[in-house]
Amino acid sequence: MRIVYYLALRLAIAALTLVGVSILVFAGLRLLPGGFEQMVLGPDASVEARAELVAKFGLDQSGPAQYVKWLGAAAAGDLGVSMATSKPVADEMLRRAPATVQVAVIATATALAVGLPLGLLAGLGVGRWRSVGRVVGALGASVPEVVLGSVLVYIFSRWSLGATVGGYVPLTEDPGVSLRATLLPGMSLGIFGIALLVRTTRDSVQRVLTDGHVLTAVSQGRTRWQIVRHHVLRNASIPVLTVTATYIGYLLGGALIAEILFSVPGIGLYVYSALGNRDYAVVQAGVLLAAAVFIAVNTVADLGYAVLDPRIDARRHG
Repeated sequence: MRIVYYLALRLAIAALTLVGVSILVFAGLRLLPGGFEQMVLGPDASVEARAELVAKFGLDQSGPAQYVKWLGAAAAGDLGVSMATSKPVADEMLRRAPATVQVAVIATATALAVGLPLGLLAGLGVGRWRSVGRVVGALGASVPEVVLGSVLVYIFSRWSLGATVGGYVPLTEDPGVSLRATLLPGMSLGIFGIALLVRTTRDSVQRVLTDGHVLTAVSQGRTRWQIVRHHVLRNASIPVLTVTATYIGYLLGGALIAEILFSVPGIGLYVYSALGNRDYAVVQAGVLLAAAVFIAVNTVADLGYAVLDPRIDARRHG
């Protein structure tokens, strides 16, 4: 019953959060200068032409009426139709989702494979790994994605290392071409993830090493790796899980800059293009989807806390 109560509570909080996000994005879009009709028809269009286009998409209705209509449809699974292309937004999102997911998987795999062991070694102070971890964490977090992506493009194109910019095709059509087109954006985002995980893992390990039970294990003569395996890994994993969940939610929501820089036809690029055209339905759906993914990933991570440390679950329901 505890887990059912907790899930119900989290679902209620998630629903309220999504409603709040929907209000902000709906209102924010309409506060931007220039409406859809101005972007499509230009400044020289007649008043009659603008009024006809506005009426076609129901933009002549009051703001609250438009919002209630859109939110009701979204709750039923209807994300609307793109005003620019007249195509269903949900279908376009599904068509572009594999590219975003593929980049996210490459980025996450890169971050976990490098960031976790490097952060662990830096936190334990093994050899020179502490200095290496500090440098990697600082550089990865401070270098903008645009700069990092441009450097990767130059390196891979200069020495013909196989990765490409653009030319994405679904993984099911040609795995080789698909992976080459998503390798660079995945790596550029992965380097940022490496920096996050290195810093978080290092700090978490260093904190756990000062706990009383670890000091007791040291006094009992246990080896370093016995202490790490039995005492450090699980206790240091909670902050790492939190950061990883946040990072994955960010990636699946559409890593905007990477998709633009590397011409990946994912959800982020789709929403960005729609924003320039004031295609309200697409932007609203994109932001709402990103928020839903972020909430879902963090809810799963929150459930994982109780598995890693049962004391959290006891405190939550005590």
